[in-house]
Amino acid sequence: MGCDPPSSTITNDVAPANTTPAEVLSTGDGDTLKVRSKDGTSSKIRIGCIDAPESSQEYGPEAGQRLKALLPSGITIELWEITTDQYGRTVAEIYSEGKSVGLQLVQEGYAVVYHRYLEGCSATADQYIAAEEEARSQKLNFWSQSNPEMPWDFRRSR
Repeated sequence: MGCDPPSSTITNDVAPANTTPAEVLSTGDGDTLKVRSKDGTSSKIRIGCIDAPESSQEYGPEAGQRLKALLPSGITIELWEITTDQYGRTVAEIYSEGKSVGLQLVQEGYAVVYHRYLEGCSATADQYIAAEEEARSQKLNFWSQSNPEMPWDFRRSR
């Protein structure tokens, strides 16, 4: 859909220039939200390059609450569109106040890197991987479990 955002080597505090503003209407689980664009249309967004635990999974409710705290209804965010998924949702990196929300969720242990789709975030992939390694080594949230079940495995087993 767009070009890769500019690579930033250390932090998640620079949103790419070619983003689209949208207003947060609501959040779902830890990696989905509903937004309204400037033209008034609403759409579902799947945060790209991450996967959060499902609502019925260990740390799923916490991931959903954290996303809701980061993206309260009514705030304006920036979307960097990657693609459209099989359910018709826009897959995008989300930026709030210039910071990557997906990267923050991974840093805090509320989401994991979705390696299968990481090429959509090629400019920031190294940051996602480093953030996950750090969260895992610190046993933050999802990573505090002795044997965490990856969200994609959890969905497949249900």
